[in-house]
Amino acid sequence: MINRVVLVGRLTRDPDLRYTNSGTSVASFTVAVDRNFTNQQGNREADFINCVVWGKSAENFANFTHKGSLVGIEGRIQTRSYENQQGNRVYVTEVVTENFSLLESKAESDRYRAQHGGSASSAPRQQSQSSFGGNPYGAPANNNQGGYQQDNGYGNGNNDAMQDPFAGNGSKTDVSEDDLPF
Repeated sequence: MINRVVLVGRLTRDPDLRYTNSGTSVASFTVAVDRNFTNQQGNREADFINCVVWGKSAENFANFTHKGSLVGIEGRIQTRSYENQQGNRVYVTEVVTENFSLLESKAESDRYRAQHGGSASSAPRQQSQSSFGGNPYGAPANNNQGGYQQDNGYGNGNNDAMQDPFAGNGSKTDVSEDDLPF
């Protein structure tokens, strides 16, 4: 069986870092992922995908990301259900994050945040000390320590010259056959 998810998008809010009764850290967040097509009005719509990350990766994710951060997520889809306080059965589908990458530099992230109404604070946020009330998610099957490497930021859309390093600069790119991988 195969259950793999790869997402690239921006966080819709700061990650919510909590701890289970046993002390395991868990962060929940939502990633906005643009669709590959536009609607009839010419606007690009987005899907808002709920995600969760566990353990030390959750703490790292919460410390190094904020609303508007461009992130890459790798994981698996998980479904679960629980009974709410009104006695109704609630079904949840989410991506359990096994690896993540920060896809822009801190300066680019702060610039994006400032342009879109957030503060560009560089101070790490305080972690929530509230209990998660048990472990409704179940134990993670694979708690790889998510990487937090930084990409070159070509996909951020802030600088046309950085968006595509090979687009229209007027010079030709000389490639020899020795440079080709095949």
